[in-house]
Amino acid sequence: MLGGARAWAVWAVGLSAYVVAVLHRTSLGVAGLDAQVRFDIGAGALASFAVLQLLVYAALQVPVGLLLDRFGSMRLVVGGALVMAAGQALMAFSDGITGAVLARVLVGAGDAMTFISVLRIVPQWFPARRVPVVSQLTGLAGQLGQVLSAVPLALLLAGPGWSAAFVSASAAGVFVAIVALVALHDTPQRRVNSGEAVTLRQLGSDLAGAWRHPGTRLGLWTHFTAQFPGTVFALVWGYPFLLAGEGVSRGTASALLTLFVLTGMAAGPVVGVLVQRHPLRRSWLALGVIGANALGWGLVIAWPGRAPLAVLVVLVLALSLGGPGSMIGFEFARTFNPPSRLGTATGIVNIGGFVASLVAILLVGLILDARTGGQATYDIVDFKIAMSVQYAIGAIGLIGILRTRKLARRRLADEQGVIIRPLREVFAEKGWFSGDRTGEH
Repeated sequence: MLGGARAWAVWAVGLSAYVVAVLHRTSLGVAGLDAQVRFDIGAGALASFAVLQLLVYAALQVPVGLLLDRFGSMRLVVGGALVMAAGQALMAFSDGITGAVLARVLVGAGDAMTFISVLRIVPQWFPARRVPVVSQLTGLAGQLGQVLSAVPLALLLAGPGWSAAFVSASAAGVFVAIVALVALHDTPQRRVNSGEAVTLRQLGSDLAGAWRHPGTRLGLWTHFTAQFPGTVFALVWGYPFLLAGEGVSRGTASALLTLFVLTGMAAGPVVGVLVQRHPLRRSWLALGVIGANALGWGLVIAWPGRAPLAVLVVLVLALSLGGPGSMIGFEFARTFNPPSRLGTATGIVNIGGFVASLVAILLVGLILDARTGGQATYDIVDFKIAMSVQYAIGAIGLIGILRTRKLARRRLADEQGVIIRPLREVFAEKGWFSGDRTGEH
């Protein structure tokens, strides 16, 4: 039966691979200041590492989605784990820029294979009514990997050092690859669920069909706008902002990043239940999350000087909602596309948040370099000015959401043969009020 103990066990295997993928993804954020010293680079160069990683991730989403529809989840999860492990092993012993760049390319490539492959397992193993909640759990429980980077990895960096920290991360990747190879199953019926061989023409048709549907693009813009503030904070600039900008200790910074993860994990199931119970209000829920992100940063940026710890906690709580909010984008992809092109549509949606993140990360780094002349001597004003660039990116995403939401509603109405008219006209036709203001109810 779908959703039984076996389903949860298979999901846990996939989830463990995603947890380690998030550890790899966010390791550079915790090691950012150490990387600047090790490679003798400024903020812009450090940002370029993360941007390159995210660029590879985003560029591979559609090809990986097509491969996922063809070859199934298990193969891609195992391959992704091994590629990321190789990248972290290379980073452990790199002393120059070239090796570090190649290492982050490998991490981005392996990371690209993981999340949407694990997400694809969920509708195969759970009944439809549970899919929104389990999908949220997948996205948010996976963020435990960020706790692994914020605490154990940070302790290894501060103690045994750079090489020991990244070798340990590489070993974790190899371990989950072995576990996935042994225990992961694509469907209850098949360990490997390969799709039919398709031609380039069919691949192009699936890609075009997914993109043309405004529901897919609504998912992309939702993911674009809701995800990037939290990703920018967790992946690269949160740790330096807290240490160099706000002047908190390493322990406090790690605690705030842990709070970020745990709050997001708690919020994820709540968002999933709300999406399940109110599917026609999904976009409003996403807009609420986006508003919370904007208000959180607005409070910190407007605060005179360094913000007190309580205000930083508010910021972290607001940003932690971005992950659950961005997952709503995948629900749009799932409900607006047939199963045969779900991997493709999911890949398109997943591009959104990471494109926004890489642009924001790069702009923040360039602004910091411009203000400090490339020296790692930041103060709180530098960070406030740099972080403000996120509002411009958020505005672009908000316009995209509002536009594609209107198009998706119109497309849905056309498909269902529904004529949408103002309620006033419907009420007047039925004689529920006469039309003058005194007769309205």
